[in-house]
Amino acid sequence: MTDFTPLQSLIGGGLIGLSAVLLMAFHGRIAGMTGLLAGVLPPLAADWPWRAAFLAGAALSPILWLASGREIAFSSPATPWALATGGFVVGLGVVLGGGCPSGHGVCGIARFSKRSIAATLTFMATAFVSVFVLRHLIGAA
Repeated sequence: MTDFTPLQSLIGGGLIGLSAVLLMAFHGRIAGMTGLLAGVLPPLAADWPWRAAFLAGAALSPILWLASGREIAFSSPATPWALATGGFVVGLGVVLGGGCPSGHGVCGIARFSKRSIAATLTFMATAFVSVFVLRHLIGAA
């Protein structure tokens, strides 16, 4: 069972939305994490400094949370191997889908992009089918 944390979820979702709006307002860019990451890997994009700052903020936020003495409650019945495989499959989907769930789901849907709506529906349908097959047909944890 997953802990229900409505206040933290609301605050986190609001911060994600705010960061996406501010990035669009100040840089005219969509906050798709894989697109941002691609610009800070060689060859560096011309605008790599703000990309690096945005990604650093996303990475440092949980570190600051932990440094404040709070915990991040996380547990998974999946093995590290299963998590790594899942990450690889998601990465493959990012390449095939022309973007990531953050870019399509948060920013694309907010812009009423038909392509992003279709991509997000595909991401979600694939997730639902995967969970159903793994949990109910195969019997994995």
